[in-house]
Amino acid sequence: MEFETESTVLVNLADMALLFGRLLLSLLFLEEGVELASHFDSALSAMAQLGVAAPIATATIVMQLAAGIAIAAGFMTRLAAFGLGLFCLLTATLFHTNFASHNEVLHFEKDLAIAGGMFVLIVAGAGKLSLDTLIQRRWKTRLVS
Repeated sequence: MEFETESTVLVNLADMALLFGRLLLSLLFLEEGVELASHFDSALSAMAQLGVAAPIATATIVMQLAAGIAIAAGFMTRLAAFGLGLFCLLTATLFHTNFASHNEVLHFEKDLAIAGGMFVLIVAGAGKLSLDTLIQRRWKTRLVS
């Protein structure tokens, strides 16, 4: 039987699954953000060919990195998941609608699936293995003291 006291945090399988899921979801955005940032000029050029202005392209790279880190760490998880979920929906509907191409259909469906994972994360939260939980516990401790 498991008991929880104020000084202990019980971690269960669901919390471990949330951590693992957060890490897997964030990996895509972190890898892509690092790749785009490390080849910034060519990334801006490629995005310009798709009709994406430089300020939006730059904001996209920053968002991928910042929200990717936030989700991995479980910090402001719901907000980061909302941003990336919306980003995936926009990416799917703006850039992957050539349904005559099987590859584009797969990209469209993958973007929708990732958005779905992000929306599930909004509802589930980050779990106990997160900065969100650590911060919440610290605030509760300060309010009680």
